[in-house]
Amino acid sequence: MRPASGDGPQLRTITVGGRTLRVSVRPGDGTLTPLLLMNGIGASLEVLQPFVDAVDPRREVIRFDVPGVGGSPKPVLPYTMMTFAPVVAGLLSRLGHREAVDVLGFSWGGGLAQQFAVQHRRRCRRLVLAATGTGSFMVPAHPRVLSKMLTPRRHRDPDYARTIAGEIYGGTMRAHPERAARALHAQSRLGPRRGYYYQLAAGAGWTSLPLLRLIQQPTLVLAGDDDPIIPEVNPRLMARMIPDGQLHLYRGGHLALVTEAPELAPVVDRFLS
Repeated sequence: MRPASGDGPQLRTITVGGRTLRVSVRPGDGTLTPLLLMNGIGASLEVLQPFVDAVDPRREVIRFDVPGVGGSPKPVLPYTMMTFAPVVAGLLSRLGHREAVDVLGFSWGGGLAQQFAVQHRRRCRRLVLAATGTGSFMVPAHPRVLSKMLTPRRHRDPDYARTIAGEIYGGTMRAHPERAARALHAQSRLGPRRGYYYQLAAGAGWTSLPLLRLIQQPTLVLAGDDDPIIPEVNPRLMARMIPDGQLHLYRGGHLALVTEAPELAPVVDRFLS
């Protein structure tokens, strides 16, 4: 029996395919398709809490920490997008979801979401790709931005996060860089190391360009007009190449899904509904 929608998120630990993951489930009332969230690099499931709070409360929302990030144990062996997608499918089965769910992938998680939508297409009804690109083969960010993405320091050092926030995240972070540390939970937890580098390795050499035509689900590409990490040309290309893709370009930067969740969550809800 599913808990009532008024209950808070439930945290648990689930082992699937040899991977132990910390999982959060915000119960819904069963009237809407559950939503599975896939987070950005180095980000624990708490990072997306503002978005979860802004999503229709009737909708069940599932989040997880990848190995070595947040509350999930450090990985013993590396993984790739292709080998981790079945872990996510197994997680859904363990949670009792045999039917298709909706999937939202944010940043790094958008790459995993694209892989999942193709590799496990019957488990994904609709797809949202937020602040993400096509992996190794895309119009790249400026080298200064890329260099700051090579380490997890911004997840571990609030002062550093404030220093670089405007340059790498754009949008409202340019005027209010202090919001970045709060958004990344840099004040409240020690950020990842090994888990971060495993995520970097999982994306190294991976690209979704050959996969875009294979994404059959209705897809919303959600992108900011001031995202230094994902230049605007990339989401425009993705929306054009996905057969049933549409682009929603918002005024803002890379972290807007978190920092401007009340404005963007209704866009996602309308698309999913």
